[in-house]
Amino acid sequence: MKIVNVPSNGRAQFKKNWKFCVGTGRLGLALQKEYLDHLKLVQEKIGFRYIRGHGLLSDDVGIYREVEIDGEMKPFYNFTYIDRILDSYLVLNIRPFIELGFMPKALASGDQTVFYWKGNVTPPKDYSKWRDLIVAVVSHFVERYGIEEVRTWPFEVWNEPNLVNFWKDADKQEYFKLYEVTARAVKSVDPHLQVGGPAICGGSDEWITDFLHFCAERGVPVDFVSRHAYTSKAPHKKTFEYYYQELEPPEDMLEQFKKVRELIRQSPFPNLPFHITEYNTSYSPINPIHDTPLNAAYIARILSEGGDYVDSFSYWTFSDVFEEMDVPKALFHGGFGLVALHSIPKPTFHVFAFFDALGEELLYRDPEMIVTRRNDGVVALILWNLVMEKGEGFEKEIIVDIPVPFSNIFIKRQIINEQYGNPWIVWKQMGRPRFPRNKMVETLRQIARPHTLTERREAMDGVLRLSVMLRKNEVTLIEIEHVNDETYSYVGLDDKELTSYFS
Repeated sequence: MKIVNVPSNGRAQFKKNWKFCVGTGRLGLALQKEYLDHLKLVQEKIGFRYIRGHGLLSDDVGIYREVEIDGEMKPFYNFTYIDRILDSYLVLNIRPFIELGFMPKALASGDQTVFYWKGNVTPPKDYSKWRDLIVAVVSHFVERYGIEEVRTWPFEVWNEPNLVNFWKDADKQEYFKLYEVTARAVKSVDPHLQVGGPAICGGSDEWITDFLHFCAERGVPVDFVSRHAYTSKAPHKKTFEYYYQELEPPEDMLEQFKKVRELIRQSPFPNLPFHITEYNTSYSPINPIHDTPLNAAYIARILSEGGDYVDSFSYWTFSDVFEEMDVPKALFHGGFGLVALHSIPKPTFHVFAFFDALGEELLYRDPEMIVTRRNDGVVALILWNLVMEKGEGFEKEIIVDIPVPFSNIFIKRQIINEQYGNPWIVWKQMGRPRFPRNKMVETLRQIARPHTLTERREAMDGVLRLSVMLRKNEVTLIEIEHVNDETYSYVGLDDKELTSYFS
């Protein structure tokens, strides 16, 4: 048993940098109704500020085409779909974090592609046409949405060029050339637009140092640094439908954040903003861990501490409407999303909603809990019990003493764990239906809600003592507020007259 004494006043601010951005599958998916249904749900319950995804310039969005005019192939820019996509985002109060990629087929220097939807990952065969494309796209955004709006949109150049899957030969110098041409093109539209990179994944952090020195030596614009972070080891088993991977502990991801922040501090641009534009446990969209309470309990510590080291960190992704490894083959298939198909929230969804309920005054924090106070005076705390071992048990009791300036208290507690708010386990009980009937979906949505407990308490000598028992992979949100008791105002109220209800 652990006992925690919470201070009466906070000495720091809880930075909600986790809310800055969330990831999405390729942008073309935003033309699907279920995708927008999921995004609406996420925005209502969590409310991210930005959204980032691949494929802005891929052929399914259709921006770049070439047509023959007087015997010469000339570019034709078509903004029909991207306007519809961005309009849908803005209606839902979320702005684009623009990723400039992948390569349009007509402009590509080769035929290497990635993913089921075949995003081309080769350099442009004509850099002048690439530059003109970037200028045309950014200029269209400014014309349609206004310069003041577009100045708030970050522009990131490419995605994970340090991997051969995402950039031909993982050619660093070729990426630097692409970045320079692209960044100068963006700035030619308006010098106040934000552009950055190199959007690498972990394992190649020398790219960060080399990239920043390259920009300094050549006077290339750079307004932020971006990187990705995952903590899964190489798969120990692969099947047609699933990857199975062990995870490093959450501390590993926080160390990644710290390490890259220090590299930036030692660079020619020591004060640049640092954005983690993708993070999750596993980097695979077919790892069942994403569907489980373990994933939720794991992410809790990242949300609690990550904002101390990075300006934003973007969970990958908000929805299982996602097609990197083909169209999803089952309701629960290990997808990245906070929301499963059929608009069923996963446990990790609720962790984000819990953190949204926290205040900005940080009263206490350790690797298993965070205590805050909101502007309305409500004390909100989250506790979690991450268990990465197999088996039953692993309950943990934490005693929390919280100073409160009022005696009459209302307590609301919401719980997700292996038993509550876990539609994945109920889906297993149903026999893992690939394409569940509507009644099954209705049941899973009912199960996908957190378990809620309430009680009325009195503080003793200005302190409320909470005894919190946490089950395996549980995350719980507790909100404590003052009771303004108006019972006295009801004329003739007598609960004793209710048969078998009150004594």
